[in-house]
This record gives sequence, C-alpha cells and structure tokens, in this order.
Amino acid sequence: MEKHPLVRTIYLYLFTIIGLVLVVTGTVRFIDLGLKVFIFKQADAEQRLQIQYPCSNSLPISMSKLDPLVNQSSTSTVLTADELATLKSFLDNYAKCQAEAKNINYLTSQRQRDASTSLAMILVGAPLYLFHWRIISRETKKREESSQN
Repeated sequence: MEKHPLVRTIYLYLFTIIGLVLVVTGTVRFIDLGLKVFIFKQADAEQRLQIQYPCSNSLPISMSKLDPLVNQSSTSTVLTADELATLKSFLDNYAKCQAEAKNINYLTSQRQRDASTSLAMILVGAPLYLFHWRIISRETKKREESSQN
C-alpha cells in the first residue's frame, strides 16, 4: 500500500470538502432561484414591488421647505420646477406602492421563500447523501466479506 504524507492527505480531503460545499451551495441557490421563478411565484412579490415602485419613506425634498405647506403657515415656500416634479413623482410612486402593497400577503410570501429554500436543499442533499451512503455501505460489506474469508 502506498504511503502519503499526512499534510498531503489533509490537503486533499480539505479541498475536496471545500469543493463539495461550493458545488452544493451553488446548486441549492440555483434550484432555489428556479423554484421561486416557476413554482413559488409570490416568494419575491415584496422585492418586485420595491423595484417597480420604490416605496421610500424619505422625502426627496428637505422638510424645511415643506414645513410651511404642511403646517399652512403664512410663510410662503417656493419650490423649483424640478423639486415639484420630483415631489409629484415621489407621491405618485408612493401611492402606487401603497395600493400594490395591499395585494401582497407577506406571510404567504415569506412561507414560499422558506419552502423554496428548504425544497432546494432537500433536492440537492438527498441524492448526495444517498450516493455517499451507498458507497460506504458497499465498502463496509466488502470489508466484512474479506474479513470472513
């Protein structure tokens, strides 16, 4: 039987494990993505809404300029055309965001995200486990048969 230095053996096993972890993690994430796109379509509803209508709660204009408008004080506020357009766009997007947010069931969305991730891990982990368990079982059976002879 050929002898290998301990450092080389540790190196080989370590990088084999690292490679296996990277492959499994990448595969799980890829399957998770596919499940979210084709099966659990509500899993990303919240993120889709944020991309379509950024629901930012921060105003695009400083409150010092808007304070006289809100409090209806006698001090007049002059907003530039760009500021008015930005404010109008913000208010339109915010209204659309609020309307769309009512259609999202956040609990269902979170559950579908969790189910997608869990199913992806099972789909990758089960065959990986079964394959390696069969190899271990075969080798154990061969060792038992050779020890009995």
